[in-house]
Amino acid sequence: MDKIASPNKTKEIIQEYQFKFSKSLGQNFLIDKNILEKIVQAAEITEEDYVIEIGPGIGSLTQHIADKCRKIVAVEIDKHLLPILAKTLVEYDNIEVIHGDVLKVDLHKLIQDRFQGQKVKVIGNLPYYVTTPIVMKLLEEKVPISSMTIMIQQEVAQRMEAKPSTKDYGALSIAVQYYCQPKILLKVPPTVFIPQPKVSSTIIRLDILERPRVYVENEKLFFRIIKDAFGKRRKTLLNALSTGTLKLNKDLVKEALTTADIDGNRRGETLSIQEFAKLANILAEKM
Repeated sequence: MDKIASPNKTKEIIQEYQFKFSKSLGQNFLIDKNILEKIVQAAEITEEDYVIEIGPGIGSLTQHIADKCRKIVAVEIDKHLLPILAKTLVEYDNIEVIHGDVLKVDLHKLIQDRFQGQKVKVIGNLPYYVTTPIVMKLLEEKVPISSMTIMIQQEVAQRMEAKPSTKDYGALSIAVQYYCQPKILLKVPPTVFIPQPKVSSTIIRLDILERPRVYVENEKLFFRIIKDAFGKRRKTLLNALSTGTLKLNKDLVKEALTTADIDGNRRGETLSIQEFAKLANILAEKM
């Protein structure tokens, strides 16, 4: 079957199946062949690669991935798209479509069953409303993947890549950078989608680190400290940590900050991931 990534072909398929876009699922289909090719190029797909695609839609990106990889499993939440995918992908023998919510799918089992437990690459045009939950599920559950090349809302991509002391830097920046090396690759305008979203999108690649960027003795404590530090951005670090969810004793916080050589009057947004790790490890010993 010819490639379906064009406005006319996409509209033809939508009309043929009387498909209705779901706002609740955040559905926007790509209609630009060049953008699809750039996503696949950015993911550096080879003929030996196994791929999981999140949200194949009508299969536009799926076709381009399948041309390059060994095998792809596409996870689609909308059952109304399954008959469309059965038709648009019929000529490919290296694609398997699974009906399910990627947030509920056991990805470890999927990878073991379909790919013999080998590391996979994840690609997807992610719905804006579930971008962060999907990314964090893959990272926190330590799913065996080597990279994620995903299309997401521009503002979220900027937050993932942000550095300390910038307006976009926050808890998401640290969470992503703890596990990955993020790299923004390309800004994508709303005009290459049907229907057109109200915001710009960005292709970002997240290369999974072999081990977390910093060593922490207690990951749960590390991330709770970060959450408290950014919970009220105007508060100093000393006040944020002593009045946050951890309810830490103020003298204990002051002592830990002194030991870590961190000024308690600084705000969380100025701390590097290394400084947060140092502080978390000191608190872990004192608590």
